[in-house]
Amino acid sequence: MPKVSIIVPIYNVEKYLSKCIESLINQKLEDIQIILVNDGSKDSSGKIAKEYSQKYQEKIIYLEKENGGLSSARNYGIEYATGEYISFVDSDDCVDINLYKNLEKYMDESYDMIKIAIFKVDSDGNLINKNKTELFLEKSGQEAFNILYKSDVMLEPAWAYVYKREFWNNNKIKFSEGRCHENFRLIPKVLLKAKKVASTDIQGYYYVQSEKSITRNQNEEKKKQMSNDLIYFYDKIIDSAKYMKLEKKTLENLKIYYTNCLLLEINNIQNSKNRKEYIQELKNRKITKNIKVRNLKQLIKRIILTINIEWYLKIRKI
Repeated sequence: MPKVSIIVPIYNVEKYLSKCIESLINQKLEDIQIILVNDGSKDSSGKIAKEYSQKYQEKIIYLEKENGGLSSARNYGIEYATGEYISFVDSDDCVDINLYKNLEKYMDESYDMIKIAIFKVDSDGNLINKNKTELFLEKSGQEAFNILYKSDVMLEPAWAYVYKREFWNNNKIKFSEGRCHENFRLIPKVLLKAKKVASTDIQGYYYVQSEKSITRNQNEEKKKQMSNDLIYFYDKIIDSAKYMKLEKKTLENLKIYYTNCLLLEINNIQNSKNRKEYIQELKNRKITKNIKVRNLKQLIKRIILTINIEWYLKIRKI
């Protein structure tokens, strides 16, 4: 059994794909399985991936499927994973060649989830910033969430962690297909199910900010769909949280986290009509009640949020 299966969804990334795959085949940990999932690419990505799979048959599995989106490709790749752990890498990103070797000691301790250090870089590999996160060992999923939700802006990406495959399969975890923001609903929920979590400073995942980044190059209709999907997942998680047997503090923090995510999405909506409609959807859900008042500053922010959401966003960072 490989130590880790690395699932790489591929769609029209011919410019970046070789660098991504090279960072995986050159891993210092040799006991790995690389699963390349061509999600109906229309450029030469499939050809590139297939050539690598033929050259490195002992490490790489190459899969092809009709285009179904990132979630569909991940779900498809998981079916072929045989590693003790699973990891996700987006095909326009790359990882440090020591990543999985350095994580091996944590995998040997049977953590359900292990968080890794994330570096935001440009398309030439120049560092933009390093994501800040709290470091800890042997926390429950609820303890981990209560630490990370307020200190880590990279809590929800699927590629921010490696997962014990037995834990993933036993909980019947799947990405939601056909919608955007698939990580938004799933990964915090997965974290809360974990019994043993570590947050490490192990380098690292290189999150490439390029012209292919999903948050760029989106027309207003696509942005509206993304915002609507965010609300859809918010409704789902708030409803399902009632059955998750969470501690009172964790439930409160979960609602705060998702509420803040919804509020921050407003900044991505430039069309005034779509923006007003989105804000009205938030008001309809009475999200103000999710902001718990634990000090004077929070009280002031909650009052402003009740009066005017746009004002709240302006003073939120104060």
